[in-house]
Amino acid sequence: MKKTLSAVSFAVAGALFAGGAVAQSNNIGLPGTLAWSAYDVGSGGYNQAVAIGNAFKQKYGTNLRVLPGKNDVSRTLPLREGKVQFSANGVGGSYMAQEGFYDFGTPNWGPQPVRALLLNNSDQVLTAVAAGDAGVNTPADLKGKRVAWVIGAPSLNQNITAILAFANLTWDDVQKVEFGGFGAAMDGVANGQADAAFTSSISGKAYALEKSPRGIQYPVMDPNNTEGWKRLQAIAPFFYPANGTEGAGISKEKPAVSASYPYPVLMTYADQDPKLAKAVVTAMVDTFDMYKDAAPGNVGWGMDRQKLEWVIPYHDGAIAYFKEKGVWTDAHQKNNDMLVKRQQILADAWKAVKARSHANDQEFAKDWMKTRAEALTKAGMDPVMTSW
Repeated sequence: MKKTLSAVSFAVAGALFAGGAVAQSNNIGLPGTLAWSAYDVGSGGYNQAVAIGNAFKQKYGTNLRVLPGKNDVSRTLPLREGKVQFSANGVGGSYMAQEGFYDFGTPNWGPQPVRALLLNNSDQVLTAVAAGDAGVNTPADLKGKRVAWVIGAPSLNQNITAILAFANLTWDDVQKVEFGGFGAAMDGVANGQADAAFTSSISGKAYALEKSPRGIQYPVMDPNNTEGWKRLQAIAPFFYPANGTEGAGISKEKPAVSASYPYPVLMTYADQDPKLAKAVVTAMVDTFDMYKDAAPGNVGWGMDRQKLEWVIPYHDGAIAYFKEKGVWTDAHQKNNDMLVKRQQILADAWKAVKARSHANDQEFAKDWMKTRAEALTKAGMDPVMTSW
């Protein structure tokens, strides 16, 4: 963690605000320099951020410094430490961070007061894909098949768990094949070591699978299967039904009836300056036509793609913009208030756990998961997970 912070500090030395005092370069309140973390260099999220930065520079003269991070923690850490103002993160660094799951359930983290600005809901899907010759037409066909389990990637594995639940299956119903990383898992499907893995339809590995002798197939997840979606969202509430038209093996003429969730999530912390948050949302919307075709998936940042009732609350600055545009409803506010309350319950539960002594990290994790589940249940909220 210290090495990560050191690298981040070096990368942005002298480039960021000191106490928030940055000369304004335009009439919307956007500073001369912004910094946000994003996925690693070459990823879809990183490429999108660079394209957005180019648009900001052209229209506002604002320099957007993009700091790449290999995982959820390395993207969220500089945000927590004030080294960047925003992050183009994933569900791991947003929803999982809010809930205090996995890496965010360790003693040096805990549930984070995250806030959304905009969500990218593009035409891709994020789902389980299968080899074209594996005969997996629906998630139910995964029964008995070899499914990739990525070591050290609990959020990826949870996504597969949820998709299995759609078909009322568990990991006991499939053959778990362990891989050391996402890339290795997708390669494993292509070369015959496994039959299915989790991916984005626009990832390079998805295209590689499509071009392999096995081909690629997207198991159909019927949006009208109410019980299936109920089971899936009980495990991974950030998912929603999607009709994917962008990515390997799919198009507008041949869509994938599947599942997805926002990627990336432009987020910050609750204490970020509302005026700055509003300025960034304004700039994202005003320059949309300049960057929407500049990187794959950028179309998902459009205002018409936003889901204003999701699983993390929106920042006050973003809400102010949505209200001005007349798109923020009482239902949105009710959901937002509930999520803010949920974060407070989680924060209080975390404080109680931290006040107690524990023999080791395993005991700490057990106490945390038990305490958070009890606190949320008492408040009439779904804990989603009670262990890992």
